[in-house]
Amino acid sequence: MALRNVQLGTETVLTHPDLVNLYGCSIGDGTKIGPFVEIQKNSHVGARCKISSHTFICEGVTIDNEVFIGHGVMFTNELFPRACTPEGGLKTEADWSVVPTRIRHGASIGSNATIICGITVGRFALVGAGAVATRDVPDYAIVAGVPAKVVGDVRNREDFPTPATGMAAQ
Repeated sequence: MALRNVQLGTETVLTHPDLVNLYGCSIGDGTKIGPFVEIQKNSHVGARCKISSHTFICEGVTIDNEVFIGHGVMFTNELFPRACTPEGGLKTEADWSVVPTRIRHGASIGSNATIICGITVGRFALVGAGAVATRDVPDYAIVAGVPAKVVGDVRNREDFPTPATGMAAQ
């Protein structure tokens, strides 16, 4: 288990502690993190989230409370990555700037989705499995495809929990 300089909330569950890599990040109370997850420095995961296996959360990502992240979700933090500087030297932290990304309260990100940096995924929004989110996702929107486009609204689903009660509409 690699846990270096991590602020870990109470009742946080690491399902396979030897198979995660967390460093310089903060994880909220009651969050569950699956195996083969990496969460890098200067990232924040809120309370009562579920981060599924094989997910990569890079520097600069903020995930609010009660967010679901499916298996194999990838986040980016640079729009034009390069290994080397124009002079041919390997890039260091001094050669680029992190582009922040925000996942708002109650959102869900489907398995194998890619979240391009610099966007916000809105409250209770749903990013479909395999989607590539390149633009902000509105609150309550369902997006799918490559690039992801709005295809619905979670409030139109019978199983959508109302924020006030946490119970699904009947």
